[in-house]
Amino acid sequence: MTTDILRVDGLSTRFFTEQGQVNAVSDLDLRIERGEVFGIVGESGSGKSVTARSVIDLIESPGRITDGEIWFNDDGLAEAVADDHPEAVDGSFVNLLEVPERVRRSLRGTSFSMIFQDPESSFNPSLTVGEQIAEAVEVQRRASANPRSTRAKTREYSLGSLVLSTVLPSRKYVSEASRERAIELLELVGIPDPVERADEYPHEYSGGMLQRAMIAQALAGEPDVLVADEPTTALDVTIQAQVLDLLDDLQEETGMTILLITHNLGVVARMCDRVGVMYAGEIVERGTLEDVFDDHVHPYTEGLLGSIPDLEGPTARRAADDRAEKPRGGGRLEPIPGNVPSLLDREMGDRCYFADRCPKAMEDCLSHPPEYDGAGSEEHEVRCVLATREYTEARALPTDYFGKADRAAADKHADPDGTETDVQPERAESTVEGTGGERR
Repeated sequence: MTTDILRVDGLSTRFFTEQGQVNAVSDLDLRIERGEVFGIVGESGSGKSVTARSVIDLIESPGRITDGEIWFNDDGLAEAVADDHPEAVDGSFVNLLEVPERVRRSLRGTSFSMIFQDPESSFNPSLTVGEQIAEAVEVQRRASANPRSTRAKTREYSLGSLVLSTVLPSRKYVSEASRERAIELLELVGIPDPVERADEYPHEYSGGMLQRAMIAQALAGEPDVLVADEPTTALDVTIQAQVLDLLDDLQEETGMTILLITHNLGVVARMCDRVGVMYAGEIVERGTLEDVFDDHVHPYTEGLLGSIPDLEGPTARRAADDRAEKPRGGGRLEPIPGNVPSLLDREMGDRCYFADRCPKAMEDCLSHPPEYDGAGSEEHEVRCVLATREYTEARALPTDYFGKADRAAADKHADPDGTETDVQPERAESTVEGTGGERR
């Protein structure tokens, strides 16, 4: 029997900008089991990364988590905070939004760790890679001496300690044991000649090697939950496959839970046990791989699958038709028209946010849909009225229904004398790239 390690209930994250309130994540529910790989997939701007950063409390101003609960399953943490914050504890679960910030901060590294999108901007170019990974190891070792305390040993290191370390090698912040562990981590993630590579700077690493080094740094505290935010971005296909194989091997070896953020359904098919499809700050469809790939309901999910390049060719498609199977994509790519909508509160309205791009939009879509049970497993849930009724032309919205709103928005770009300014229409976002990975 599997147990949940993370439960997110009604999470909402807002950014308060000069242009207005941005609803980056809205009323999101999520359940992740211990030891599984859960994927969140969607176009750029759908709220995937904000969801990941909200879970590990990395939302910076002008952003703020405005509502919801984040329950983390940890017996030790529950016991440590029960006396001071009984309202935050439910059995072995702790609501991280009800405990002080210093407690949430103490969980980073040991309980939660993150692989960021761009390793080049995440490493300090003036320090060697080995030194930076060793420092991450040392921080976790010092904190582990008093794991749930608000006065972990790492806080004892002051400016005076830094000055003293320049003249007394024995007072260095990073111990020799942490340096050796850093080399072990580099070797674990497949860096060749780890001893020599540890003394090199980030600019001396290739893109794939630097991504591996970031994974090593994320593993420094042996986290329970690893958040991988687009871990294969900007890597060529061969290196992508190597990084995914590495994450798969590490997950099986350590048993850690992985929350995988990606725009690539090929990565999801290769790595994940369950998946949530995200659009405009909401999860619009969730379930097992079979639910989402074979029994999907939401037209957005259908659009993502239709954007996958078909590498099998017409012969394989005919064979799939003969077996009454759904092929993965088909022939000519069918990109989803339009763009991810603005998440400004005043522009979102109260309807299905995909309706203006949906080929099956009906009158029912003008109201915001709840989640419905979908066909397939008990995990399958869909935020679409098509889960309960068939699409009918009689209830279909006119093709230009949302055109008036688009034209009104375009008028805002016009000059005061009534002539339009030279505003180029935005290109549709690229949705999904295939990797050729096999489903797990």
